[in-house]
Amino acid sequence: MIGLAGGLIGGLLALPGRLHAEPAHGLSMYGDLKYPSDFTHFAYAYPDAPKGGTLKTAARGTFDSLNPFTLRGISAGVGSTFDTLTVQSLDEPFSEYGLIAETIDIAPDNSSVTFTLRRQARFHDGSPVTAADVAFTFDTLKTKGHPMYRIYYAEVEAAEVIDDHTVRFSFSNTSNRELPLILGSLPVLSKAFFETRDFTATTLEPLLGSGPYKVASADPGRSLVLERVKDYWARDLPVNVGRHNFDRQVVDYYRDDEVSVEAFKAGQYDLRLENSARRWATAYNMPEVESGKLQLAVIPHRISVGMQGLVMNTRRPKFQDPALRRAMQYVFDFEWSNKTLFYGAYTRTDSYFENSSMASSGVPEGDELALLEPFRDQLPEALFTEPYTVPRTDGSGSNREGLKAAYEILQDAGYEVRNGKLYAPDAKEPLRIEFLIDDAATERIVMPITRSLGRLGIDANVRMVDAAQYENRLQTFDYDITTEVWAQSQSPGNEQREYWGSDAADRPGSRNYAGIKNPVVDALIQKIIDAKDRSSLVTAVKALDRVLLWGDYVIPNFHLPAFRLVYWNKFGRPQVLPDYGIDLDTWWVDQALARKYNLGR
Repeated sequence: MIGLAGGLIGGLLALPGRLHAEPAHGLSMYGDLKYPSDFTHFAYAYPDAPKGGTLKTAARGTFDSLNPFTLRGISAGVGSTFDTLTVQSLDEPFSEYGLIAETIDIAPDNSSVTFTLRRQARFHDGSPVTAADVAFTFDTLKTKGHPMYRIYYAEVEAAEVIDDHTVRFSFSNTSNRELPLILGSLPVLSKAFFETRDFTATTLEPLLGSGPYKVASADPGRSLVLERVKDYWARDLPVNVGRHNFDRQVVDYYRDDEVSVEAFKAGQYDLRLENSARRWATAYNMPEVESGKLQLAVIPHRISVGMQGLVMNTRRPKFQDPALRRAMQYVFDFEWSNKTLFYGAYTRTDSYFENSSMASSGVPEGDELALLEPFRDQLPEALFTEPYTVPRTDGSGSNREGLKAAYEILQDAGYEVRNGKLYAPDAKEPLRIEFLIDDAATERIVMPITRSLGRLGIDANVRMVDAAQYENRLQTFDYDITTEVWAQSQSPGNEQREYWGSDAADRPGSRNYAGIKNPVVDALIQKIIDAKDRSSLVTAVKALDRVLLWGDYVIPNFHLPAFRLVYWNKFGRPQVLPDYGIDLDTWWVDQALARKYNLGR
């Protein structure tokens, strides 16, 4: 899963039927831990990295709160101010190691997990982190926090304080093997701090944390400044050695990507992750690249890139018709867009678990077919007989064959054209579709689609709104079609309920943007959660992927299995890079480079 992680016990404990073992220093999903109990640092961290200097980055949009745990407001990125029970490593598919938790002990029948806390753990005000704080955090997030926590923790019955440094979580579903790691990712909050504060309120008062950074200043919608905690209690733990090297991290907020790029080129901030093929190809043709002052780096990764696509809101009656959703698949001319707009940089996405061994392909066979067979009468027959394929074009830009196929699908479903406008069966008004976006880069992708829809007789328009309005409309599902990304981990789990589950469909703030209410999807998500080994997990994920694809909820976009970074050359970074992410906390300011290129600290 993402953020709130998935997994079971690893390293010292075996698979089902195991005998009880001693408490472990880490957790892993269906396999051994890479790092033993006496490890000194992650392999992708440089233990002698110098501390100091500033990392200045940018974010698009705005913020009006420093509370990231509730549905209210738009929060700034303050995750590094809070420590969690465990820390995920980025060079394993899914493993976590103790941070606040010194040891983790899972019951032999997976009915509970017990965390023993480090006695030296401290909040920024010097007060100790206790089991009561952990239990308070869990109870508060589940009852008052963002609604997603109710799904993540739905099968955790209770948090029990054993003593000041021991807390036990009991589970209602002993088959859910990722619950221990979900709880390991719990950010621990101070119970005493919230005794006089409303947890659900938006606030610009920094929340009391225990992490490596704390908020130095926050100017809503403009900038956030974090400063390194010099006496950070966990700085010498193996999970932190060689990490958290910058004295200050500054995030400037921009309403527009193009303005942000120009600010970067003018030296207003240090580093950006470039997500535009056009900008990557054209925006950085600068003398500074030739001189070495500006660095462009393409860093391959093994991360499942998940799904990026145009999501159709099935809460709207028009998109409850599977024929319309199927026809919509033919209006995106990816081959033309890739050649004309993206400089040939991308590959078309055809899986919700793209770039992973969990992506479905061909037709279902073996264990996957056996898993899907009981649902045959609830699924399209073609799912069992045809490989799912995204429509392809000749790249000429006319897309005649695609639009012809779309029209035939609609005509067969009873749609008809009257006076040049397309009407759904028995409709008194012509079909209209609005695309909700918040940036110009997406507009370049969507506008050709609206022109294609116009050729079918569909009134289509693009509505661009600012970041705050966009976020509000996403949370309340106020759109016909919008663009979204669902990232995936190497071990999907509980978060799939948040993405596609029926219980999340009508809950404001969920990530079920399509409004999917499908009992087959729900059943397959439960199969993923209850998977007893890696093989059964992969089988269930492939089956879910296939059902989602054949549901035509999303018009798949494209992907690149690499990070594109552009940065001013003042940084050192470890020679070893992790397979499953970029940990900028392992970078540092190289003072010699900063002086050479006159880039400051």
